[in-house]
Amino acid sequence: MIKINKLVRLFILSDLFLLIGWGFVEPIFAVFILAQIKGATLLTVGWAVAIYLIAKSIIQIPVAIFLDRFDGESDDFYALVLGLLLIGISAFFLMGVSRVWEFYAIQIMRAFGMACYAATWPVLFSKHLDSRRQSFEWSLDNAAIGIGAGIAGLLGSVIATSFGYHVLFGIVGIMSMVSAVVMLFVPKIILPRKSLEEVGLFKHHDQALPRV
Repeated sequence: MIKINKLVRLFILSDLFLLIGWGFVEPIFAVFILAQIKGATLLTVGWAVAIYLIAKSIIQIPVAIFLDRFDGESDDFYALVLGLLLIGISAFFLMGVSRVWEFYAIQIMRAFGMACYAATWPVLFSKHLDSRRQSFEWSLDNAAIGIGAGIAGLLGSVIATSFGYHVLFGIVGIMSMVSAVVMLFVPKIILPRKSLEEVGLFKHHDQALPRV
């Protein structure tokens, strides 16, 4: 059995909660916009997608440049957690959205959160991959998300049909928040090396946390 270090497992778990959560929504997002937002048209759907993707793409560049100014991983970690929280909050806001301008504003908030995620999660994940298993662990993350998001896409339509969009976005918001909480169990990043040595989580000559 192939062993994966604890940090990599936590990063993959966080990624799963976030992307599978939004996987519930993505296939029916256009239907939600047309059904729940007053005055929404197909043009509204197009603008919503454009605003989100363009804003995310533009914002993540200055975020990455800003984070590169600092040594260490703490700044990346806190930016990642902030991004995950904003993504979760945006899902909760979608539960009560009713106007087009409100929806666009929420899309910008989600874009900012995803920009923070895109600028930090891959960097942190890649730094803690196991030696000679980098390709496998990247593939494991992508495969798990692909399978999970595929199942979530089907379940999302079932949840929306049976319980409504409020419940659906509530689930998405909770899963995004759980994704942020999972990151709090990554002690090597949030605690200084000396503290880790004192509690036995990091040995002086070891470059990785003990496998569990």
